[in-house]
Amino acid sequence: MNVPNMITMLRIGLVPLFIIAFFFSGQNAITYSVSIFIFAGITDVADGYIARKYNLITKFGQVMDPLVDKLMQVAVIGCFTMKRFLSPWVLIVVVIKELFMIIGSFFLYKKKDKVIILANKYGKISTIIFYVAILLVAYELEYAMTVMLFAIASAVVALIMYIQLGIKEIKKAKTT
Repeated sequence: MNVPNMITMLRIGLVPLFIIAFFFSGQNAITYSVSIFIFAGITDVADGYIARKYNLITKFGQVMDPLVDKLMQVAVIGCFTMKRFLSPWVLIVVVIKELFMIIGSFFLYKKKDKVIILANKYGKISTIIFYVAILLVAYELEYAMTVMLFAIASAVVALIMYIQLGIKEIKKAKTT
């Protein structure tokens, strides 16, 4: 267990902590939960940076890091939906997209040579837009829903790009 993987494990613990803060923190619920969300984002960047800089990339990290991102994203959007900050369709679209990503990743991993599709610029850009959208929605700021729609659109584009990468990997596996 290296430092980036320990940070990823910490991030797993931040998911239920976010939910608890969101629902049980009284007047400061948004502030506390958003602070946890931002801390999770910072630690996500930190674990990836450390793993790449010091060549500490592991299969565990390659699988768990994006899974933890998905868990946090779905938890936040689920909480926002329950409190009616967001419409249920946002949660439905995000959950379907994330399930598709998880099932597709599992299929590729089991298919041949434990293939893992690494995060690409489309996924990273989509994550950043989601973070901005979540912050805008949390504080009910202007253009929050416009940015959220843009975040969903960017997530769909990222999904399409991951599907294309997955198809290339399957074709490559068939030729070897």
